[in-house]
Amino acid sequence: MPPYTVIQKRADFLSANRGKRFARPGFVLLVSDRRDDDPTKRLGITITKKVGNAVVRNRMRRRFRALMREMLEEKGKAGADHILIGRDGGIEMEFDQLRRDLYMAFDRIAQ
Repeated sequence: MPPYTVIQKRADFLSANRGKRFARPGFVLLVSDRRDDDPTKRLGITITKKVGNAVVRNRMRRRFRALMREMLEEKGKAGADHILIGRDGGIEMEFDQLRRDLYMAFDRIAQ
């Protein structure tokens, strides 16, 4: 069972745009406090068609889900929406490099 719920509504993705943002070559991480009493962490992943075909986008989405499953519980902010936006350079990156970048992004946003 993942330590988060999935964001599916477009309005929730758009409202997360007002939060903190950290960009890396493979992704952009947005973290937005929902300002409600629900401590649930929510995750949304979006990858545009500019990145590649459906096979490439789905592979990138699987990589992002695996990373967030392993680190969102300890690094994520309670009561916040976490949005990962896939970038074109992210699919060629090594998995360990993506992990290091995501750790750095969470640390920067926590400051």
